[in-house]
Amino acid sequence: MMNFYDFKIENIKDLSLDEKNSRKKNLDLFFQNGFPNKKDEDWKFTDLNSILGKNFNNIANKESISEDKKFKTIEDFEHNFIYLVDGKLISNDFSYEDKSNISINDYNYKNKGKSDEKNSLTLLNNALATGGFTLEVSKNYKFAKPLIIYNYFSKNLKESIINNKNSIILNAESGLNLINYIDDDSKDNFVTNTIDSIIIKKNASLKNIFINNSRCNGYFYRFTKSMLEKGSIYDNYLLSTGLKFNKLDIEIDHNQENSRSSIFSALNLLGSEHQEIKTRINHNAPNCQSYQKVKNVLNGQSKGVYQGKIFVKNIAQKTDAYQLSKALILNDKSEFNAKPELEIYADDVKCSHGSTSGSVDFDSIHYLKSRGIPEKKALKMLINGFLSEVLEKLNDIKLKNFLIKILDRQINGY
Repeated sequence: MMNFYDFKIENIKDLSLDEKNSRKKNLDLFFQNGFPNKKDEDWKFTDLNSILGKNFNNIANKESISEDKKFKTIEDFEHNFIYLVDGKLISNDFSYEDKSNISINDYNYKNKGKSDEKNSLTLLNNALATGGFTLEVSKNYKFAKPLIIYNYFSKNLKESIINNKNSIILNAESGLNLINYIDDDSKDNFVTNTIDSIIIKKNASLKNIFINNSRCNGYFYRFTKSMLEKGSIYDNYLLSTGLKFNKLDIEIDHNQENSRSSIFSALNLLGSEHQEIKTRINHNAPNCQSYQKVKNVLNGQSKGVYQGKIFVKNIAQKTDAYQLSKALILNDKSEFNAKPELEIYADDVKCSHGSTSGSVDFDSIHYLKSRGIPEKKALKMLINGFLSEVLEKLNDIKLKNFLIKILDRQINGY
């Protein structure tokens, strides 16, 4: 069977001979396996090779000309921003901060990291990635305002793939609220393959919020690898709907004592949308905490997937790890798959996991109708209550109200 993709190192400009050889090695390894399919345990519910093969005639990497178009900024609260087009750093604004404590640059691809040869998408990224950024926050500096990363895509991406890398480093005692924001209504079918590296040093804290705010024919894969040092705090909030395909692959390493992480997700899927959240939380040190709550609402012929693994090393005593996924299935043609896992080698731990799925509570619908609320509105109220629970622990009121508004907009379709 012929491949439906045509990837060339020659399409990337200004590479040294050493860089070309390194990238070619990764591309050759990718060609041996191709895009992931169900034979790969990490993709057992999501045959990406089949999905892309049905929706693309020929995927190619090309150096697209990024359009520096005007973008609509969020007006709900004051914020700093980074502006990306096709994964490339176009501009940034840190007007609310002491800029001497912030470093922002294009990602440096000359710094080679270790290759994960088990993940063919990582190999493809190592071979073809361009663009992206590196952000570093100085020791003891806490951002006064949130930072929003505006992600936009140009109009010439049909049947193409964007590969890029980003790096975020928070030095000791620093703090940042970060929002990854996609608001793009492209009708073209394109693929994005992003790798994020996040380092949170001693007693630093990061809130990382992912929002997709519009309908788009893009196929998105994002792998985020985070490393936590002593006393650090890392919170993730994932709100997404409207993407044709989206997989968020999150791996968190608790490498030193007393670090904490959380993942809260609210996905509202419609039509034929396919979205997956895959997590691996590695407890490599004692006295660390992790908390996961993943919620899905599925309608139409949509498919939701959650794969979550908690790994506890033998030295990671006093680990406290919690994991729960819940799905509300509103259509017989919708599908939800869950695979929660615990792998524990320490004996003094508190770990739990669970997964439930079911249809809407019709007694609650009947109760609301008896109070004069139309059935459609009653259903949306129940969906809102089901999903908005993931925002309960967010203590930033302005940010919380903004996310509630986003969630309400996604549920009501406006």
